Amino acid sequence: MSGEVQAAAVLGGLAESEQQQGRSPSPAPRRRRVGLGDWLLPAYTIVAFVFLLIPIVYTFVFSFNDSIKSNISWRGFTFDKWLNVCNVEGGAVCQAFGNSVAIGLAATVIATTLGTMIAIALVRYRFRARSAISLLLFLPMATPEVVLGAGLAAQFLAVGVPKDMTTIILAHSMFCISFVVVTVKARVASLDPALEEAGRDLYASPAQVFWRVTFPLLTPGILAAALLSFALSFDDFIITNFNSGSVSTFPKYVYISASRGIPAEANVIASAVFLFALALVIAAQVSRAARAKRLATIG
Repeated sequence: MSGEVQAAAVLGGLAESEQQQGRSPSPAPRRRRVGLGDWLLPAYTIVAFVFLLIPIVYTFVFSFNDSIKSNISWRGFTFDKWLNVCNVEGGAVCQAFGNSVAIGLAATVIATTLGTMIAIALVRYRFRARSAISLLLFLPMATPEVVLGAGLAAQFLAVGVPKDMTTIILAHSMFCISFVVVTVKARVASLDPALEEAGRDLYASPAQVFWRVTFPLLTPGILAAALLSFALSFDDFIITNFNSGSVSTFPKYVYISASRGIPAEANVIASAVFLFALALVIAAQVSRAARAKRLATIG
């Protein structure tokens, strides 16, 4: 009986295969039509990148221009501007760059310290006028820089404070605090309170809990806020122009020199800053990839 069953199964399989071979082949899948969005979005992306990179490429290329007084037209290729960047106009461009770096570092330290404390207070504590303070912190971000710079200049004039690097640092610290608070506040709100409670359960003092648990967890947000503050301070021109007096910063120097063509030495410094920032980003990405690979290997 089992042999008959096997023979029937074999005959059934053969019949089914013959039936499948006799079928007409399935139709080929339809080719999808290329819509407007399939090429419009890539084209828009390419145009946007080209539009953003043209000024950077222009600045980098004209940093090698063999210019004399004006850097508008191309005169020839030279490395002299990179090798003698501080020799133009008695080193005015390097002095302006140094002032911008010093102001940016000072404003970053002040704004990051005060902004971090304000962000922790706004998230962790309940007190009167808490909502009003949160609202007021957004005003420097929403106020036009012309209005903000003119208002600060009027206040310094009314108090009788002479305009110098101190007034620039105070002005930059004031508007950078808002960006620090917004950045760090998001980080504080995302912390798990159980981690701090675990530290307290292990008989750690409040200071030990903060420096060993809270602060390391807040470090990425604080570093991001500090970098943002430095970039905003270093790049600012409008508020600086109202409150700088005779002090020259790099954006102010570039603006004054733009009427006769920005000197190639300014392009050299701008290109160097861009390359340095690009190197930092690449190093951070490589370090993160290596750390992730190492953790995956351990796991």
